Amino acid sequence: MPASAQAPQPTAVIETYVAIARAMYEDAAAGTRELAKRVDALLADPSDATLGAAREAWRQARVPYQQTEGLRFGNKSVDELEGKVNAWPLDEGLIDYVDTSIYGESSDDNPLFRANVIANKRIRVGRNQIDAGKIDKKLLERLHEAGGVEANVATGYHAIEFLLWGQDLNGTGPGAGNRPATDYSLKACTGGNCDRRRDYLKAATALLVEDVDAMAKLWAPGGKAVTDLARSGESGALAVILTGIGSLSYGELAGERMKLGLILHDPEEEHDCFSDNTHNSHWYNQVGMVDIVRGRYVRPDGKVVEGPSIMQLAEANAPEEARRLEAAMNAASEKLGAIKARADSGTEAYDQMIAEGNAEGNRIVQEAIDALIAQTRAVEAVVAKLGLKISVGGSDSLDDPGKVGKKG
Repeated sequence: MPASAQAPQPTAVIETYVAIARAMYEDAAAGTRELAKRVDALLADPSDATLGAAREAWRQARVPYQQTEGLRFGNKSVDELEGKVNAWPLDEGLIDYVDTSIYGESSDDNPLFRANVIANKRIRVGRNQIDAGKIDKKLLERLHEAGGVEANVATGYHAIEFLLWGQDLNGTGPGAGNRPATDYSLKACTGGNCDRRRDYLKAATALLVEDVDAMAKLWAPGGKAVTDLARSGESGALAVILTGIGSLSYGELAGERMKLGLILHDPEEEHDCFSDNTHNSHWYNQVGMVDIVRGRYVRPDGKVVEGPSIMQLAEANAPEEARRLEAAMNAASEKLGAIKARADSGTEAYDQMIAEGNAEGNRIVQEAIDALIAQTRAVEAVVAKLGLKISVGGSDSLDDPGKVGKKG
């Protein structure tokens, strides 16, 4: 790496990264605890008001968590927990009742496509019968990715999202899921098995609290993410920072979360598909990436965590590439902001934007994808100039679109 008197010390940049990571995950953990309180209130008195409050707590819990995702790639201990916390898309028929005219009757890829653990006290997974008489954390962990099928998502934000909203039966038309609060009533139960649905929501929420708290502990002093980063050395740690940004920006966000759904025009490939919150999830991914690169994170209480940043290191040692990265991040923020503004205004939700025949919506989404790809290329230019090495995660939807087809 070229030397510069104005450059911050790599150790200081890494310290800022760790401080921001710690704060982000602490805030994400606090969000899950608030969600748990609202879920308890819903179960104590199921009503439109308590269900609405639980849904809003879920949305708010997503804000800090989505900002953490630029920390996921490159940090193995973080990524190992992510699958329990934020896995998607999911075959929701594993969990609860579905409208089969929309969802389908069966899947060649997933024997548990309509297992409906809430309605059934015994579940067959391969040759084994699982006793599902008691719905608790242990059962949900056993069912998560059961049979080696990734779509068997039994835990995490999106399982809870489904339980709070229910299926979005609107396709690429207006409207989100509309599960009634009485699905949790013991006196006026709708949907059947309300006692077991209550148990599932309670257990899934408790697991989410535990799992996000475990992520936060990885970044505490002496935590595994911190010690792993230290063992990787200065150049290795800087590479981890930029790996996280490049891989989220390209393969995950531009590819799996955006381009795939746009190619297929399929709302089932929308990240927050039950709640129509996808525009916020994408936006806060970008906000988090910008925060990490610029070394400045504003916490929900208004306190600021900041310090020497990877951007400042690039400005001192790779000024041209730093300017390119700054411009690319601004452009990506603008394009993702346009998606958020369109959804927030009520013009149309993200699943409507990716609908077949919606030329304007498709264009807005594609422009954001293109900006994210440019952002990744700018990250790679900084990496090359600083003499670092990273491997950016890819996506068939970007790298080999011919392989992309609808899931069974």
